[in-house]
Amino acid sequence: MVDWFLALSPVQQAFLGTCFTWFMTALGAGMVFFFKDINRKVMDGMLGSAAGVMIAASFWSLLAPAIDMVEASGGIPWLPPLVGFLSGGAFLWGVDRILPHLHAGFPTSEAEGIKTSWQRSVLLVLAITLHNIPEGLAVGVAFGAAAAGHPAASIGAAIALAIGIGIQNFPEGAAVSVPLRREGLSRYKSFMYGQFSGMVEPIAGVLGAVAVIYMQPILPYALSFAAGAMIYVVAEELIPESQAEKHSDIATIGVMIGFAIMMTLDVSLG
Repeated sequence: MVDWFLALSPVQQAFLGTCFTWFMTALGAGMVFFFKDINRKVMDGMLGSAAGVMIAASFWSLLAPAIDMVEASGGIPWLPPLVGFLSGGAFLWGVDRILPHLHAGFPTSEAEGIKTSWQRSVLLVLAITLHNIPEGLAVGVAFGAAAAGHPAASIGAAIALAIGIGIQNFPEGAAVSVPLRREGLSRYKSFMYGQFSGMVEPIAGVLGAVAVIYMQPILPYALSFAAGAMIYVVAEELIPESQAEKHSDIATIGVMIGFAIMMTLDVSLG
């Protein structure tokens, strides 16, 4: 099974890796068939763990390889990672200001982005969909970097990243479908909307892999870009939402556990 996967092209690997992360989103969205609501402490812990996974992945799977690549090429080690990292955050900030979306628990009047008459359910889904873009991009870039043959990037690290992103996508899927169920949608519609939020990951993953394969000089920038975009999501959405109900201890423990899981995956597989 492993040999079969390794024989695939990096684009195919990126596609399958992000299909796995999409599947985990759907699995989380499937919670709506069993629960109409999820204990807020449990959800805060899961959101915290998702943040921890993304923080660890941003360094071990993305920034550290980018720095090593620049050092190996004789460049200024901190410059491309810095430019890419800040560009990733700026990109998410710009999209956040343009794309209409609404975070769970907020009234429709507090929807962000350009004003629109779209339904509340669509705005809720777009909030998570927006944040899934950098996750798919990160996995795709990681597989593309491994295929480029850089010592700093390995197929094991790319697989570890896909597994880590998949793990943290589970609570994100539930964070979409369960609130939609509370809004009055049927279980089936809530599930479909929830899993749909992860559909962008295979698209972003394939685009990321293709970009770095055909434009290898941008690899350090691409890796750092994905890291910056993910850290923006953590700081702007996951951590504030996980602590909104004042369960800061549970959310913080979740961050620590998520970070430890992703660190272990990356070091052991990468």
